[in-house]
Amino acid sequence: MRLVILDDYDLASEWAAKYIRNRIIQFKPSADRYFTLGLPTGSTPLGCYRKLIEYHKNGDLSFKYVKTFNMDEYVGLPRDHPESYHSYMWNNFFKHIDIEPQNTHILDGNASNLQTECEAFEQKITAAGGIELFVGGIGPDGHIAFNEPGSSLVSRTRVKTLAKDTIVANARFFGNDLSKVPTMTLTVGVGTVMDAREVMILITGAHKAFALYKAIEEGVNHMWTVSAFQQHPRTIFVCDEDATLELRVKTVKYFKGLMHVHNQLVEPMLSVKDYMD
Repeated sequence: MRLVILDDYDLASEWAAKYIRNRIIQFKPSADRYFTLGLPTGSTPLGCYRKLIEYHKNGDLSFKYVKTFNMDEYVGLPRDHPESYHSYMWNNFFKHIDIEPQNTHILDGNASNLQTECEAFEQKITAAGGIELFVGGIGPDGHIAFNEPGSSLVSRTRVKTLAKDTIVANARFFGNDLSKVPTMTLTVGVGTVMDAREVMILITGAHKAFALYKAIEEGVNHMWTVSAFQQHPRTIFVCDEDATLELRVKTVKYFKGLMHVHNQLVEPMLSVKDYMD
């Protein structure tokens, strides 16, 4: 497990984007070998998405041979609703890069049979060869995707009822009107994300500090589903200084002392231009 600590949100977002960029380019994706990328929504990944868009517009990164699978979607919210995760992904990321629409996969919260939709999503991931890198964020209560406290740590994609804390946290996207916040979602399971060959979790802000403490310094606990990734062979937690406030000083010093090793993962930054004939 790696814990990468950057000074602030912007630097953490940039480090994560550099890592995704290098991983895609090193993979050398092609028409018969796609790079599969799991993606989150929410406020935390926005900075990372902005940097990835910048890399694409500069000609350094292509998503032509990338397939994406998103973590979750609200149930019952129209696809074109401004707060649906379909809208979020297209407005904040997909429409700004060269990814083919058929290579983006987002759960359909309006499917006639939600269970069948969830099973089909798992099958699509398997058909794509599994996920190479799953990027995620967490809530203040340590949930990843919508795997709320108490979720099974071997869970698969399924219908999930949101915890009250999550509904309250998401109310800011719905005019702070709790009655407008969806109460159910479709979400990948903890086990679905654990199956990825690599997982990178973005954790920023003081309001996530206790969750990071639970993820790093305490044991695996289904009440803090992010803690499951202690047991993944290739997990990278990327955080800012504010998110480390609940960690022991010794823990922070230890991981900061490894930054010269961690930075070798993103330096030098690769470019698709280097691989063009």
